[in-house]
Amino acid sequence: MLRQRPFLVEALTAAALIAAPFVLPYLGFTPTTINRILVWGMFGLGFDILFGFTGLLSFGQSAFFGTGGMVAAYLLTIVNFPYVVPSLFVGMIASAVVGYLVGSIALRRTGIYFAMITVAIAEIFYFVEFNPLSAYTGGENGLPGVPSPSLYLGFTTINFNTDWTLYSFLAFWYFVGTVLAVRIVRSPVGAVLRAIRDNPLRAAAVGHNIHSYKLTAFVIAAAYAGFAGGLLGLMQGFMPPDAFTFDTSGQLVMQTAIGGTGLLFGPLVGAIVWLYLQDFLQTTLHLGASWKLVLGLVFVLLICFLRRGLIGGIEDLYNYFASRGMKKAEPQAGAPIPGVTAEEEQKAAEAALARAPDVVAMPARHRETDRKSGPILQATGLTKHYGGVLANTDINFTINHGELRGIIGPNGAGKTSVLNCVSGIYRSGGRIAFRGTGIAGKKPHEIARLGLARTFQHSELFPQMSVLDNLLTGRHTRIKTNPLAEMLFLPSVRREEARHREAIERIIAFVELERYRHARVSGLSFGTQKLVGFARALALEPTLIMLDEPSAGLSPKFQGAVWERIEQVRATNVAVLVVEQNTRETLRHAQWAYVLVLGQNRLDGRGQDLLHNDEVVNLYVGVLS
Repeated sequence: MLRQRPFLVEALTAAALIAAPFVLPYLGFTPTTINRILVWGMFGLGFDILFGFTGLLSFGQSAFFGTGGMVAAYLLTIVNFPYVVPSLFVGMIASAVVGYLVGSIALRRTGIYFAMITVAIAEIFYFVEFNPLSAYTGGENGLPGVPSPSLYLGFTTINFNTDWTLYSFLAFWYFVGTVLAVRIVRSPVGAVLRAIRDNPLRAAAVGHNIHSYKLTAFVIAAAYAGFAGGLLGLMQGFMPPDAFTFDTSGQLVMQTAIGGTGLLFGPLVGAIVWLYLQDFLQTTLHLGASWKLVLGLVFVLLICFLRRGLIGGIEDLYNYFASRGMKKAEPQAGAPIPGVTAEEEQKAAEAALARAPDVVAMPARHRETDRKSGPILQATGLTKHYGGVLANTDINFTINHGELRGIIGPNGAGKTSVLNCVSGIYRSGGRIAFRGTGIAGKKPHEIARLGLARTFQHSELFPQMSVLDNLLTGRHTRIKTNPLAEMLFLPSVRREEARHREAIERIIAFVELERYRHARVSGLSFGTQKLVGFARALALEPTLIMLDEPSAGLSPKFQGAVWERIEQVRATNVAVLVVEQNTRETLRHAQWAYVLVLGQNRLDGRGQDLLHNDEVVNLYVGVLS
């Protein structure tokens, strides 16, 4: 949605910041509260990139908030460094460096273990600030005497030493932070972060180093926190020690949840609600320390009834009314198809697939593959075991350029395990060579970047993203620009992405997904999701594509159309390895097939020969006869 309206977000942000001093005081906000909202909003911008867009819940952001603030305050008070803004940036850089070190440790774990590590690290920082480093941080007294910022213009100096003049200083930096955050989430980097949030396994399978991207998001959040900590010291005239407390991290999480995650402005809206109620409950209702109890109840109610926060609730309400009036319109970006049942969608997809395109618009990843022949993948002695259980034992197979080979076998035969070993999801014994290079032991994203793509038995898509964005996320591995330029979504990156978008549009046309281009994947039928997974694998422009149950669960008509597309892909000299329960279709199309039983290669041969092989017929209880 952000990409469809360039500069709209920036313009609305600027307008809101200009209007706030004229509107909010009439709603009961004091100038000090408004300034605090901006500081927490800046703090929350980075946190939302980490939590809302990447899916990493950290309870340790106070460590970076305090670090940036203390470093900046130390320079301005103890060292007497005369420049405020450079001090803020030094504090931000210090927090980013600390974030890199902490993230390198914490991101070794996921889920609750990651969250607990961040809690522990925040507590360590709090202890260090109060004890070993108290001579530098002031301990429980903090660092008083932080000067107000000023701006020298040559002919005069502007001093930001009142609440409203300081507001203009804070508002400027919040606007800069918003512009940078919007560029990040619009960029290819932002798309990959959302993909990691939805499905980290699949993000790695399409060629992305998820650890590097997670670490990038962690450092970005730390940098925002450090800069916000510096602003806090300027606003209050001293750097308080409670910036390091767990309460600070918890308050940030709750403000973000109240406003809404993955929206950038959720933390700001949450800060408005939180700080307004805090002042109202204490100064107007005179509840004293009980304000936390009341505010806690308000938080629980909001989370129960508005699970996506206030902004998310408004967005859901808008989409509800919009969908009722647009049942026959083209699906909106990021939204399910309104007014279309799963059965209607399945029939439409089947009819679309039946219309074979005149030309297979599937570009080859490496043009020399059009001329190559011979083996592209060779596995020798492939073995995988889980403790004492053997999933695969001494499996050998070869796939040639432009060849379609199949792996069949009953449930539990170890077919998917073979694909997981080849694609790097599982580590295995034996030797695996792809295009002459050993890939055993390589990580999934490294193997995918070599030109080996795969689909999964279950679609394993990015459900909250549109079909187009799902395909573009796989294509982003092909963008060859400076990483910083990608993050800031500079014009060179936009031109590069536009070029790749053209290739994606050809693949969408090839798989006949045009009417679903902007539909959110979670709203599509199972069969259409299968097609999206197939199309996303093609987006990598692979030289070998491995398909896990490509026609499972589909109607016979849909299955035939899917196999037709597979044959068209193979005709472009792309090798195809199919794992299927639909044994009859697999053997009809495969030049060569392997039969797995209990993790072992029972026999192999030409597909047509195995179709009438007595052992294969008996294995499937006569279903092939």
